Amino acid sequence: MPIQRTKSVGNTQALTSQLGIVRLLEALFACVTFSLVVHQGGWYGRNGDWCMFCWCFCFAMTLLVLLVEFVGLQHRIPVSWKNFPITFAMYATLMCLSASVIYPVTHIQHNAAHGKPKDYRIAATVFSCLTCLAYSVEVTMTRAKPGEVTGYMASVPGLLKVVETFVACIIFVFISDPISYESHEGLKWCLAVYCICFILSLVVIVLCIGECTGWLPCAFNKFLSGYTLLAVLMYATATVIWPIYKFDKKQGGEPRRPSYCSSDKSFCPWDRLVAIAVLTAINLLVYLADLVYSARLIFIQA
Repeated sequence: MPIQRTKSVGNTQALTSQLGIVRLLEALFACVTFSLVVHQGGWYGRNGDWCMFCWCFCFAMTLLVLLVEFVGLQHRIPVSWKNFPITFAMYATLMCLSASVIYPVTHIQHNAAHGKPKDYRIAATVFSCLTCLAYSVEVTMTRAKPGEVTGYMASVPGLLKVVETFVACIIFVFISDPISYESHEGLKWCLAVYCICFILSLVVIVLCIGECTGWLPCAFNKFLSGYTLLAVLMYATATVIWPIYKFDKKQGGEPRRPSYCSSDKSFCPWDRLVAIAVLTAINLLVYLADLVYSARLIFIQA
């Protein structure tokens, strides 16, 4: 009697391949991280909520990606699977990186926890770093190689779009708590720069994931170069204007760290102003790199 082989259900290659194993490790590390934190009740306040959201969100989305690829639903969902997984992986890398920095600073360094709770928080920090490392490995494995035809988000400009929006979100957090842009018109212009560039970068990401780039009234590459050049010019003005109105005494700014900040364990308002200036300069450099790579793409395709 011939032996009948049972047909496997699902695409096991999605779990046993190198990329599948990396994604399983991502889910495992994220799960261990928030489990350690929950077990000892080791999170509080907005910083703790953000860290917990990062770990839980990344865990849930990784499971979703694994499920879609295991069942084989990539071609039945209304998103570009060439762009979505790597976009999420890049965001997850940045989110877990931020959690790996914020959590130990706010819950270990500036907290009087001792004994077992402190050990759990240290272990959670270690696993958070491992989660970040796993997602960065996925980005490295799935990003576009030279000469490879793949989605735009897998290219360097696509990944830079993710960085631009993430940095802008951090700026929004610092600039709104406390509100620090209402004293001068120049500061309101800086806020407009952050908002306009963030929205445009986010629109590009959504268009790529939704495969809607054909909706644009002009060529996609030309739109990218024009918008990126505009963003560079706008961020250049914000990089100059923000420090002038916040750190120049002639404009009512505070050039040195106030004495009341020395006793504050967390970021004081002046520290947040410095962080905004630094992040603005960082995003300017990111947009410059984006402009260079976008221009190269046009010349290569031409």
